[in-house]
Amino acid sequence: MIKVISVFGTRPEATKMVPLVLALREAPGIEPYLCVTAQHRELLDQVLTPFGVKPDFDLNIMTIGQSLTDITNRVLTGLGPVLRDVKPDILLVHGDTTTTFAASLAAFYAQVSVGHVEAGLRTYDKYRPYPEEVNRKLVSAIADLYFAPTNQSRENLLKENVPDSNIYVTGNTAIDFLKYAVKENYQYECAALNHLDFTKRILLMTSHRQENYGKPMEAICNAVRKLADDFLDIHLVWPVHPSRAVKEVAHRVLSGHERILLTEPLSPLDMINLMKRSFLLLTDSGGLQEEAPAFDVPVLVLREVTERPEGLTAGTLALAGINEDNIYNQAAKLMTDKALYQKMASAKNPFGDGNASRRIIAAIKEKITCSQPSNPHNCRF
Repeated sequence: MIKVISVFGTRPEATKMVPLVLALREAPGIEPYLCVTAQHRELLDQVLTPFGVKPDFDLNIMTIGQSLTDITNRVLTGLGPVLRDVKPDILLVHGDTTTTFAASLAAFYAQVSVGHVEAGLRTYDKYRPYPEEVNRKLVSAIADLYFAPTNQSRENLLKENVPDSNIYVTGNTAIDFLKYAVKENYQYECAALNHLDFTKRILLMTSHRQENYGKPMEAICNAVRKLADDFLDIHLVWPVHPSRAVKEVAHRVLSGHERILLTEPLSPLDMINLMKRSFLLLTDSGGLQEEAPAFDVPVLVLREVTERPEGLTAGTLALAGINEDNIYNQAAKLMTDKALYQKMASAKNPFGDGNASRRIIAAIKEKITCSQPSNPHNCRF
């Protein structure tokens, strides 16, 4: 049996790792374990609970006002004993969170092999996004197996001298998650969503990046307020991130508008089933850039750069930046130019076909051939 421990701590990680966790539990020859750090406690539980996923280990590290240093320290301290107990053949992490980096470092200290799910994304600007760009590059320096979502991600890794034999192009597990989440005649947990007028065009928005705090967030809010003022057939929905820096601006600029709905963060099921019925997504998130095109929903990225250039090439995404006029103008263009809208909506999603988890498990079985179980020095990569 190959011992595999998956480690994650935030809701975005969970939505992309839950399909893999479920698939590992069904895979012959795999002895799976799950450790959550609970970097984001309540948001994480929004994913785990509906799918009946119970962690074997819960580090429960979240504290009010936690810093990146706090998170790193607590993950390192908490994960060390878990690894000594489980003695896994490989530890799986996802993407680019501080949990991802710290868990990879803990595995390295314990001489446990690391598999990086969603490997190879790059902007080549260490502060955009912050701290994610550096996190994922540091994980790449530690990892042994790389599960790249696209060929572009693979090329990024090859440029950094990662052995081609250790890279697997799998697609993104975000697309795997959709088949679990989309429901016909879905009733939303957030009661206000059940009263939305879906005869209007729904603009769904998220914004939470630290680099967008302050003036950029003001510009984003002003732009979408103007959109709601000028286009009477739209209804804007924004599940507001719990960060004070986001909530203060969002409620100050947008509260009270009759066609703007500000909600608490939505459950993953609510979010995905709302996204499926939306006309347009405006976001500075990473994962939503991959998911919305699966529903033929165009995406305006509220950032200057994206680590998902495949979407720009395919035409599913466009960079709107953080300038108020530019955000407004690009959104307004999609509201009025039917041909442009249809071109984006019909572009092929480059981020996967829903079978990434199956490919990841096959790669693990192929690469981990241990003469002595649970001894990483006998694993051949």
